[in-house]
Amino acid sequence: MDLDQAMEFVRGGREGVLTTIRRDGRPQLSNIVYAVDGTGTIRISVTAGRAKTKNLTRDPRASLYVRRESFWAYAVVDGPAELTPVAGEPDDATVDELVELYRSLSGEHDDWDDYRRAMVADGRLVLRVTPTSAYGMLPS
Repeated sequence: MDLDQAMEFVRGGREGVLTTIRRDGRPQLSNIVYAVDGTGTIRISVTAGRAKTKNLTRDPRASLYVRRESFWAYAVVDGPAELTPVAGEPDDATVDELVELYRSLSGEHDDWDDYRRAMVADGRLVLRVTPTSAYGMLPS
């Protein structure tokens, strides 16, 4: 499976398993919801205190596993991760990106002011993964 095929498959979903690397070298797996933007970057809302965020701060290598109904249809994309700053103010660039990410996943929110305040209170940020390689099996 080449990267273009994998990204076409990944664009068709929104739930996956993010793999990061723990300090001792073992994998850390986390169920996540993601969106792929127009440039092919995978974006995920995360919180500052989580293991995946700490792992990526130390070692920015990430893999995303995505599957479909068939257990045998899956793709794994690997790439470097980038973390935005933690949301500090309801109107900062990180919260703006979190709003954009929410809209791409769920549409409009009932109360954007409340959502923006919650992103700051939660210590949220955006994880961006730029896919560089892939493997997997396409559905038959």
